[in-house]
Amino acid sequence: MTAWLLRRVAQAAVVVFLMTLIVFVGLHAIGNPVDILIGQDVDQVDRARIIAELGLDKPLWQQYLGFLNGALHGNLGNSFVYNIPAVELVIQRLPATLELAISALTFAVIIGLPLGLIAGLYPDSRFSKMIMAGSIVGFSLPTFWVALMLIMTFSVSLGWLPASGRGQTVEFLGFQWSWLTADGWLHLILPALNLSLFKISLVIRLTRAGVRDVMPLDFVKFARAKGLSPFRVVCVHVLRNTMIPLVTVLGLELGSTIAFAVITESIFAWPGAGKLILDSLNALDRPVIVAYLIVVVCLFVTLNLIVDILYKVLDPRVRLEASA
Repeated sequence: MTAWLLRRVAQAAVVVFLMTLIVFVGLHAIGNPVDILIGQDVDQVDRARIIAELGLDKPLWQQYLGFLNGALHGNLGNSFVYNIPAVELVIQRLPATLELAISALTFAVIIGLPLGLIAGLYPDSRFSKMIMAGSIVGFSLPTFWVALMLIMTFSVSLGWLPASGRGQTVEFLGFQWSWLTADGWLHLILPALNLSLFKISLVIRLTRAGVRDVMPLDFVKFARAKGLSPFRVVCVHVLRNTMIPLVTVLGLELGSTIAFAVITESIFAWPGAGKLILDSLNALDRPVIVAYLIVVVCLFVTLNLIVDILYKVLDPRVRLEASA
């Protein structure tokens, strides 16, 4: 177990190193932040001084080595725009993105799992066919269009839910959270639902496929022959085995939801890390971009580790292979 964990940490370190290198080279190729950060009315002396203060007067390889040296000491640099530590800025915005992503996946499981279960248990019914047709629509509709339709319907026409912002928040563990207030939940419903649409369709199709694969197996037939109730057969035997691939996909989807919530956060003016990275890309705020990507990569690695552990809990075959 220790050797496996050390291998995972080493792999994560290599991934983070390569990611920072690619980002540094890519940002250097697409533009110079000096042209955006410094106005045209600044004279050459002040311009040179500001460039030197930001460290942009050095060659790219020296800038990158300086960044690596600072990263090893826990310093990812200061934001060019906000002039505060970049990692602190990202962590301040990350809770908003986390609660949005977790809420979206929660909606996906609450809505998609029962619908996928029905579609798998009764594949020939008209309702099941409607569910599968709806899942295709969920895959096909663009996120930005769905967001605009949700705003037009529930905010503009009906006036039930707010269209933007995060609403009232409460501090907990040093961060502001919308989960803990009713107003925060009202602001959270639309963006979380918009972000969960693709995930709902994914959960429906994965659950249906898993149920269809598990139902003909011998242990399900044996459980029925023992006289177990249909509810117990489905929940204990069918659903547990269906959850094995579903846990893997949902674990990875949580990371991708956090990383790609940019469109939803922009349309709903949700003050999360996704909107921050979009603003930072527009300003070529290199320290914030790199700090954000490092945080996201670490989240991906952590989620993969949790998925592997859950695999061992859900599937005894994995435990047996590991012990062998």
